[in-house]
Order: sequence, then C-alpha cells, then structure tokens
Amino acid sequence: MIKSDHFDNELQELAQYAKVFSHPARLMILKYLAEKKVCISGDITEEIPLSRTTVSQHLKELKNAGLIQGTIDGLKVNYCLNPEAISQLKSVLDKFFKEIDYHNCC
Repeated sequence: MIKSDHFDNELQELAQYAKVFSHPARLMILKYLAEKKVCISGDITEEIPLSRTTVSQHLKELKNAGLIQGTIDGLKVNYCLNPEAISQLKSVLDKFFKEIDYHNCC
C-alpha cells in the first residue's frame, strides 16, 4: 500500500489542484483568461510578464490539470478556461471548506 492510498479521492484531487495553484503565474493566467471570457489566440506573454518559455510551461501545467483548453489553429494555440473543470474545482473547494468550517476555535 502506498501512502496516498490512505487518503480519499476527494483529498487527492484537491491536493492535485493545490499543486497547480502553487505558482502565482498559473493563478495569473487563470485570472487573465477568466477576465477575457474568450479564447485567447496568440501570445499570452504579451499580457503575462514572463518569458515565452515560462508561460508555455505554466500553460502546459494548467492544461494537464484540465483547467484550461487549448486548440491548435495553424501556428497559434487558442487557450480558454475549461468551464466543466472550473465548476468541478469550485465544488471540490466548497465542499472541503464547508467540512472544515469551525467557528468555536479556542
């Protein structure tokens, strides 16, 4: 038995999301895509103050987590939020924080 087997699937899922959120650049990318409310074509590095390579790596992490979608259009990739994954993430976070809500802390 491996150590992660001691934790239920919801906690493991939440931990995976936490890893994705562990870098402010990824949060910035998510926020930027949410503000635009459309798929972004072309170079996101024009809006994110990091190198193209660094932004590309963060986009890859977000896509692997399923939080964003990317479609290839010629030489460009169109990026946007994955609404189903964002909804699932909100549900997981809401449930977790409701479970740990404790007002009578000493």
